[in-house]
Amino acid sequence: MNDDAAAATRPFRPPSPEKLAVAGPAGTLEALVEVPEGFDGRDCGVVCHPHPLHGGTMQNKVVHTTARAMQERGVATIRFNFRGVGASEGSFDDGRGETEDALAVIDAALARWPGSRLTLAGFSFGSFVAYCAAARRPAVRLYTIAPPVGRFDFERFPAPTVPWIVIQGDRDELVDHRRVLEWTRQLSPPPVVEILAGAEHFFHGRLHELKDLVQAHLGR
Repeated sequence: MNDDAAAATRPFRPPSPEKLAVAGPAGTLEALVEVPEGFDGRDCGVVCHPHPLHGGTMQNKVVHTTARAMQERGVATIRFNFRGVGASEGSFDDGRGETEDALAVIDAALARWPGSRLTLAGFSFGSFVAYCAAARRPAVRLYTIAPPVGRFDFERFPAPTVPWIVIQGDRDELVDHRRVLEWTRQLSPPPVVEILAGAEHFFHGRLHELKDLVQAHLGR
């Protein structure tokens, strides 16, 4: 068995998180870098967490699951805390400053892995930030998970032209999936929309399906 075949048959071993301090516009941002075994430098991902004022952190299980889905497909990831969360300096700025935070982390990722293809992802409030950041940095893929349509101004930027995947539960108690569908159908080009039947906002009991969806689109 050659080295490539042997690597393919080994079970995935989660990478050890590396602490990273990123210079952000409002102060230092706390981040975690996770590089999977055999990383070839081709793809990196940045994942944004949910609302800072409602307990959102980079340790959120949807954020963690999304990052792990990428790592299992050979993508190095960075999760980070927005300003005012955990050890990140600054204070909440209603999405504007948080988008600047995300851009600083994206720049750090692309400096760390020059030439790498960038995947952006975010959950809830973080999906709004990732959406805004995708208009200002080159990305090859965007995931917006439970995007809070109606709560934040997604019309601030035009629809992304990169491959874009919306993942939404139809039992989401915070984001109305019908409003998400109405919004996405009006866009040009429209995103791919994946509706998880019966899934709630935090995807309780459905994280394995969320991971499968993220990975399915990574392979396209």
